[in-house]
Amino acid sequence: MLRIPCPYCGPRDETEFAYGGEAHIARPQNPATTTDADWADFLFMRKNPKGRHRERWMHARGCRQWFNVERDTVTHQIVTVYRMGEPPPETPR
Repeated sequence: MLRIPCPYCGPRDETEFAYGGEAHIARPQNPATTTDADWADFLFMRKNPKGRHRERWMHARGCRQWFNVERDTVTHQIVTVYRMGEPPPETPR
């Protein structure tokens, strides 16, 4: 089982969390003038890398806070965890 270190509550089992998708996806600046193609890109197109990837998670059965995780999608190793609104920390590759 994956152990996720919540930045608010500490390490907890994966079953307490809800996956929120790729982190750092910017919402279109002007929704009224955004084309359907740009909306589709924003809503549905995500990276699916093999290796390190930044994701959003919510501690659904705990503090209910959202935060970001940098995780290796091959090994599932969690490299770093940081709060929403904080810049991603520099991590050695």
